[in-house]
This record gives sequence, C-alpha cells and structure tokens, in this order.
Amino acid sequence: MPENAEIDGGRFFDWGRASQEYAKYRDIYPEEFYQRIVGAGLCVKGQRVLDLGTGTGVLPRNLYRYGAEFVGTDISPQQIGQARALSAAGGMDIAYECVAAEECRYPDGSFDVATACQCFFYFNHQVLAPRLSRMLKPDGRLALLYMAWLPGEDTIAAASEKLVLRYNPSWSGGGETRHEIFVPQVYEQYFEAESSQVFDLQVPFTRESWNGRIKACRGIGASLSGEEIAGFEREHRALLAACAPEEFQILHYAAITVLKRRV
Repeated sequence: MPENAEIDGGRFFDWGRASQEYAKYRDIYPEEFYQRIVGAGLCVKGQRVLDLGTGTGVLPRNLYRYGAEFVGTDISPQQIGQARALSAAGGMDIAYECVAAEECRYPDGSFDVATACQCFFYFNHQVLAPRLSRMLKPDGRLALLYMAWLPGEDTIAAASEKLVLRYNPSWSGGGETRHEIFVPQVYEQYFEAESSQVFDLQVPFTRESWNGRIKACRGIGASLSGEEIAGFEREHRALLAACAPEEFQILHYAAITVLKRRV
C-alpha cells in the first residue's frame, strides 16, 4: 500500500493483515510517553483531537482519561474495526472513520489538535499540510509522535531485527538511531515549530509479547505470506529462548515534535 518507494523499496504492505496482532501487542507506549504529550498541553479536556493513522486507536484510548474528544482515522478497515471494538470494550466514546489522512474532509476549524503517531512518514504531505491547516483552529497544533527500538544499543532488538531482515531484506524500518522527526518543507508555509524533544524509554516485554511485537511490524505481519510468517515465528521464538530471559526491557527512543498553525 505504500506510495513512497523509500519505504521497503515500494514493496506492498497492508496493516489490515496484522490488525489482530497489532491490537494485542502494539499498545506498548510507557506512561512517560503519554505524560509528555499531556504536559505539552495536548489532548486534554476542552480540546477536540483528530488522530491520523490511528491504527487500533492506541493514542485516543490511552489519552481518553484526560477528557479530550477524539476522532480517529485510518485507511485500514481492519484497524478501524479493532479500534472500535477495543474502545467499546473499555466504555470509551471515541469516533472512528475509515479514511486516508489526505482524504479527511472535516469543516474548517474543526479541531484544536491533530496527532500523527508512528505514521507521519507514510503521508502525501503536499496534500495533507494545507488540509490540516484548514481543519485546525487558528491556534491549533499538530503533534508528531514516534517511538522505536535502538538495535545499536540493545542486543535483543538487534538479534530480532537481523532475523526480520533475513525474511524481508526490503524492510527499511531497521537501523534506528535517535533523531528528531523529519518535517517536510511544505509544512513551513502552514505551520511554525513550537517544540521538539527526543528521549529514551525502557519498554518491558516478555518473550511472548516481544515476539508478538516483532511479528506485528511492517516487515513481517503486514508484508509476508502466512507460511513465511509462521517460519519467522518459529525461528524468532527459538532465538528468544536462547538469548533472552523470560522478562526483559528493550531500549527505545521517543520523539515528539509540535507544530503550531500559522495565522
């Protein structure tokens, strides 16, 4: 489904194929991640928030307690189905729409905040930047959020990543190092930089949950055939049994960039 050849060399992927594993294993952001968002005055009571690329609704579900009104959008009907089911099970009144970010057509000034967590680099920014500017209120803000493991500093992450690349050499999601979120130049016409931060997080896993997290990554669950996924999982479980304790932490970094709409 990518339009950008820089993502996995243009290889087709579909998050809907991994939606069940995504719902089970990718709700992993530590509490500090959410506290940083709220601490920046984002996604709190009195605000209406548009969460682009919402996936299974991880961001709106975890920030729901702070009182904002959320609308989550995603291109995958399977992901939206999981988001609706998980939100209903938690007694959360969150609206979801199955639509590509670039095709959102909410009225001008509909939202105080727009968020894009783990998905900003997928979008067509020439289309999205002016559209977001219109949908946000005059003082509206766009929050870009990201978290990734650090294979150069974490031996378990490095071993898992090496196996992913053996099964899917075109996967371009590996080799992460700490960096701020890249914001394409087109946004300068519509937004101004407000803040940017990069910080480390230790994320707890078990062998089971880490296997599920890796299987639910773009390079495996969203891209490979069922037979290939089963082969990967057999090898990955054996790898973890050999090199990881039953419970462990994986070193990640997180990045949060906030842009303010130009008036």
